[in-house]
Amino acid sequence: MKFFDLYRKDRWPHMFCPGCGIGTIMNAFYYAIAESGLSQDKAVFVAGIGCSGRIPGYIRGDSLHTTHGRPLSFASGIKLADPSLKVIVFSGDGDLGAIGGNHFINACRRNIDLTVICINNYNYGMTGGQVSTTTPAHFKTSTTPSGNKEYPFDLSEIAVAAGANYVARWTTYHVKSLIRSIKKALLKDGFSFVEVVSQCPVHFGRRNKMTAPTRLLNWIKENSIPRAKIKQITDDTLDLNVQGKISIGEFIERNRIAYTKLIGVCK
Repeated sequence: MKFFDLYRKDRWPHMFCPGCGIGTIMNAFYYAIAESGLSQDKAVFVAGIGCSGRIPGYIRGDSLHTTHGRPLSFASGIKLADPSLKVIVFSGDGDLGAIGGNHFINACRRNIDLTVICINNYNYGMTGGQVSTTTPAHFKTSTTPSGNKEYPFDLSEIAVAAGANYVARWTTYHVKSLIRSIKKALLKDGFSFVEVVSQCPVHFGRRNKMTAPTRLLNWIKENSIPRAKIKQITDDTLDLNVQGKISIGEFIERNRIAYTKLIGVCK
């Protein structure tokens, strides 16, 4: 695919809020898929409900805008109907980790051939900034005005435990690493999951005194810790040093047999 052939110029300017990290993620994706050598005619883009669900509308190609929490179900059906297609899913932390949580776990377990890019902005950005399954403990949202009293899901660790072949987490600050991981995910057999921690200045940032997009992005940068560094921390100091931090890097890369190949073997 050629970079400038990937986006639909007729849809610009986009609908995302000023300072939103989705524009950065889209740009990283354009670079990654252009460098991957994949055929534009053999790619299908799937998304659910939420801010991230609008991304396929800006990509020139076949796409499906599905119901809330169900993009992986629709994407699985597409892949099983035509295994030759490269099926790419865009989802948010609320869409994927809450109502779609069971679909997420089982798609990883089956190791079905999907590339999933999850935009994690720590809240339900499109519907008013409500608390989500990934909102950090003690942070404020529209439904937790005195601070979130629950501990969050770690979506990347869940993907590893459930059986995904490739898992990585980056942020909108770590763009070059993000491009490399998306490219690797696109070319990997089986279930690939790339989580991107992204800024939402309008809701999450504003309620946590980080209204300026640059301030929120700096907070993401300053609170990111490479996984290699985390592994050097002893168990006694782990909570003290890492609590509330963002673990970044590649979590796992393995070669379990992909689902479409596995069912072919079973036949």
